[in-house]
Amino acid sequence: MLWKKAWKRPFIIICRSVNSLLILPFSSGYNQGLVEFTLEGYNEHMTILKELDEQVKANPILLYMKGSPDAPQCGFSSKASQILIACGKPFSFVDILSNPEIRANLPEYSNWPTFPQLFVEGELVGGSDILSELHENGELQNIIDKVVIEE
Repeated sequence: MLWKKAWKRPFIIICRSVNSLLILPFSSGYNQGLVEFTLEGYNEHMTILKELDEQVKANPILLYMKGSPDAPQCGFSSKASQILIACGKPFSFVDILSNPEIRANLPEYSNWPTFPQLFVEGELVGGSDILSELHENGELQNIIDKVVIEE
């Protein structure tokens, strides 16, 4: 996170401009150890997280994967998309290989480190191994069948 190092000791934050903060350690000499952060990277990061949130909420069944269902770029993504196809409901997907910002930030958003990632009605279901297990015991089909897809 952007502010991680600053939390370790008391400090003062001074807003210098819309995109810049000056962080001064709490000490007798204010000019010692000045640290300046720009908010441009932070704003960009927050925009991507907001975009992820909008994608997850707008698509009832959403698979973040490497490649596409018709041309997966890894075995786990292939397995996950084939399982979803077998469930028989239309689903959306995002190719994380052609969207590096999404690939870099999705693990933080979902608190899940690996790909693919399946979201159903805004909730993370899991990755390939979990999908396989849920599919084998019939739970995934029940989850998918409950989803209403608006045309």
